[in-house]
Amino acid sequence: MTALAMAAEFDDVAGWTADAVEQLGVQHAVPAACRGGASPAALAWLAEACELSPGIMLLDVGAGVGGPAAWAAERFGVRPILLEPMPAARRAAARLFGLPVVAADGRRIPLRTGSVDAAWCLGVLCTVQDKATVLGEIHRVLKPGASLGLLVVVARGPQVLQAPEGNHFPTERELTGLLADAGFEVLERADQPGRAPLSWSRRAEQVAAVVADRHRADPAYALAARQSERFAGLFAARHIAVRLIHAVSRPDIHPNHVWRRHERRARVPA
Repeated sequence: MTALAMAAEFDDVAGWTADAVEQLGVQHAVPAACRGGASPAALAWLAEACELSPGIMLLDVGAGVGGPAAWAAERFGVRPILLEPMPAARRAAARLFGLPVVAADGRRIPLRTGSVDAAWCLGVLCTVQDKATVLGEIHRVLKPGASLGLLVVVARGPQVLQAPEGNHFPTERELTGLLADAGFEVLERADQPGRAPLSWSRRAEQVAAVVADRHRADPAYALAARQSERFAGLFAARHIAVRLIHAVSRPDIHPNHVWRRHERRARVPA
C-alpha cells in the first residue's frame, strides 16, 4: 500500500497536473507545480537565505514537477538541475518548464563531489527513511560553505499516529542532529510563512479541480486524496508543522568521516 500511495501522490498526480496546466494555460504552471507547502513566501525566504543569484547552479533534490526550481530560475536567474525518481514527475517537469531532470533519488546523486553551488530539498525528507544518507549525499555534492535550503514537515511530539503512507516525520531535535552529523551548520530557521496570495491559490485550485474532474474515479486519485486528507488532519491537530531551514556545508566534514561516525554508533550496544 505504501508504494502505491506514494506513486499516486508523487507520480500519477504529477502527470495529471501537467495535462491540466496545458489545458488551462502556462500561468498556472508554477503554482500548480509547487503544491505541498512551497508558497511564494516560503520560496522567497529560502532564496534570500541561500543568497541565490544569476548563474548559480541550484540542485533541487526530489524536485517533483519542478515548480520551485522554475520559480527560482525566473526570479533569480539560477541554473537549476532537478533530481527526481518518479518518471511521470520528470516528464511533467520537462513538459512544463524545459528544465534538466536527472533520474535519481537523493540516496545516490550522480554529480561530482563539490560541484554544486546551492541545493534545495523541499518537502522530501519526511518521505524517506534513510535521511542521513540523503543529507550526506547532498553535503558531498555541495561546494564547501554552500547553502542548503530545506522545507521540512516535522513532528511536534515523539510519535505521530496515522501518518500518511510512506511518511516518517523527524522531530526538530532529530533533524538538527541529522544535519550536524551530515556536515551542515544550521544558520537560521523559520516557521512556514503565511498563506499564498489569492492569485496563486486560485490558479493552483483551478488545476486541482481539473485533475479531480478527470480522475476522481481512478483508484490512484483516491489514494492521493487520502494522503492529503491525513496531512490536513495532522496539521489541524497540531501534530506536525512546516519548518524552513537554511544550513551551510561545513568544509571540515568529509563524507567518510560521517559514515565512520554512524558506523561507530551502530556498534554501540543498546
